[in-house]
Amino acid sequence: MNSEAITRAPPPAPVKTGVRRVALSPVLLRLLTLLAALLVLFALLLGDRLFNGAAVRSMAFQLPELGVLSLAMMIPLLSGGLDLSIIATANLSALAAAYVFTHFGLSGGGASMLAWHIAALAAAFCVAGAIGLLNGVVIAYLGVSPILATLGTMTMVKGIAIGLTHGGVIAGFPPFMVFIGNGSVFSVPMVVIVFVLVAIPVGVLLTRTPFGNIVAMLGSNLQAVRYSGIDTRRVLVKVYMLSAGLSAIAGLLMMARFNSANAAYGESYLLITILAAVLGGIDPAGGFGKVSGLVLSLVILQLVSTAANLLNISQFLSLALWGAILLSVAGVGRTWAWLRPYLPARAGR
Repeated sequence: MNSEAITRAPPPAPVKTGVRRVALSPVLLRLLTLLAALLVLFALLLGDRLFNGAAVRSMAFQLPELGVLSLAMMIPLLSGGLDLSIIATANLSALAAAYVFTHFGLSGGGASMLAWHIAALAAAFCVAGAIGLLNGVVIAYLGVSPILATLGTMTMVKGIAIGLTHGGVIAGFPPFMVFIGNGSVFSVPMVVIVFVLVAIPVGVLLTRTPFGNIVAMLGSNLQAVRYSGIDTRRVLVKVYMLSAGLSAIAGLLMMARFNSANAAYGESYLLITILAAVLGGIDPAGGFGKVSGLVLSLVILQLVSTAANLLNISQFLSLALWGAILLSVAGVGRTWAWLRPYLPARAGR
């Protein structure tokens, strides 16, 4: 082989090192940037008043119940729908469990008491399953708009809860329920552990399973999914039953944290769950969104809420701040999408 052939030989292929480049989605990048900016701002304004063990612990105890409710809202949103009945479902489910706990689960011992405890939790999920089934059937088989169907369900379920309890509170539960709501394991609140144990399977379900793919496709193009031969009605029923089941978990968490159940707990959470979902990148029209974005948006909202309390800002102004954050993040995303075609392409692309 002569020297000319050697000089004309192609360069050797690059050696793969096995290191994979992890790229963040634009939504996560915006949320992380916003979170970093808020941390710096509140560090300057509040310092140790916000970033201390007591404040962080308080945020950790408050966030999970709202987080599970936001997951319950996220799934119908991904399918192109909405569930306005999640708070009413959570409260009625908690009241069902509270009734069994207080009438049967506080006396006796051993296997008998354990059986009643399991029956109380089962009662909560049975009530939630019935509500979710009603929502799913009315929406999927009768063709009623999700907003109207779940609004009607919300009103009916709340009326049943108030009528059965006369607006009163059921209180006094077994020690394990109080521990779930207020206890810690290695300084980690139990409610946080429960939230993680719920959020991870939901994230896997929505991104790694055929059911999750179908739910996303329902929100993207319902007619195309129908033409593909998938029974969209059965999928929608499962969507609303899953949403109701998550609502029951949130209701049990609220019941455990307050050591009581009531028909009116968490009413201010409804619009916040929609705000958290949309802020976290879930498309209101359906089809797109991840649990990771939802969790980041919950952290941001909880951080703003706690900082506002420490700064003695009115609760109504806190709501205004949340709305401003949503508009800012959504506006930046839309502006970037509008500007992208006019930006110069990267070299080498």
